[in-house]
Amino acid sequence: ELMESLMRVFVDSVSHNFYPVPQEAIGVGSAFEGWSPCDWDRVYRVLVPLNPPPGHAFHLELNSAGQGAARTFSVRVELVCTCKKEQLGEKPLCFLHHSWKELRRKQKHSLRETLCTGSYLDVEKTSHWFCQLVRSSWLQVPQWHSWHLGFQPCSRSCRLQLSKGRKSLTVEMLFGVRQGDSDIFVVSQPTEAQKGGSSIFVSSQPTKANILASTAWPETCAVAEAKFFRHIARQLPYESLHLKCLQLFTCILRGTGFSSSTWKTLVMHVLTTVPLSRWHRSAFARRLWDIMAYLDHCLQLTRLEHFVLGNERLPAEISLPPAMRGLEPPNLFEHLVQDPAALREARQAY
Repeated sequence: ELMESLMRVFVDSVSHNFYPVPQEAIGVGSAFEGWSPCDWDRVYRVLVPLNPPPGHAFHLELNSAGQGAARTFSVRVELVCTCKKEQLGEKPLCFLHHSWKELRRKQKHSLRETLCTGSYLDVEKTSHWFCQLVRSSWLQVPQWHSWHLGFQPCSRSCRLQLSKGRKSLTVEMLFGVRQGDSDIFVVSQPTEAQKGGSSIFVSSQPTKANILASTAWPETCAVAEAKFFRHIARQLPYESLHLKCLQLFTCILRGTGFSSSTWKTLVMHVLTTVPLSRWHRSAFARRLWDIMAYLDHCLQLTRLEHFVLGNERLPAEISLPPAMRGLEPPNLFEHLVQDPAALREARQAY
């Protein structure tokens, strides 16, 4: 409800300028999916889709670095002619065909001049603008008097600390651009699963520093995964055994070397192979064994397939871009194939 109020205020705030237009926020990650590893470090992550303002268009360009499940994109901002469009009987300013002097006289700046580096949308500039938008809009939100708002430093997202009496919660607002009309986005910051590492154990082989350029937007399937968990919840309305399994593996076995995102991927795969009728409370131990057996199988093959990309068992309601359909699923254990020492360590931990 608080996020909905913020979004309505945001849209009003940017309606008379040429900044990105925030859309309805989407809850993603463990807190919204219902399996936060530990209550004490729960972070509510929301993804705010951004649409281009009038006279602009967004085009996604795949960067050369990163393949499969670790791709990044650049968001190229193109100026679009608006001469033929009318707003309340008046012709709008066109960044392509009106003179620079006229644009300056009316104090109109294109998105390229404000939040871009060159022709590309800059994550850090956008993050700074977004945090300023939250700060300036807060007093217009109906719930502002009930919560104390604080900001935590972050260059690629807007991280809020909200407190009310003894209650406190952390909200991380990511922003992104949707790929077509699909459930796949490019986002300002690697999502929970990407930050936790999609694979397990650190390779002993040297790697490049994991530093993103300010114009690099990581690709994420977080919205598609959240839709999958909602799909499962509708099939099991009175049971949440799969969530209890995830909580056990990610909290009790925390620090054993297997990341939260690895357990999440394993559980999602098992949910599509073991009939949902068997996910009831009395079968808890058996389902835990199924998940461990699936992990053992993946370690023996040195292959854990990405759950969304190339998965033919995805529910029909999850939409993928045409280019992603029929892809070979990326192997999240690929680095173990290249590093026998890391593979031995993983098998010993199992």
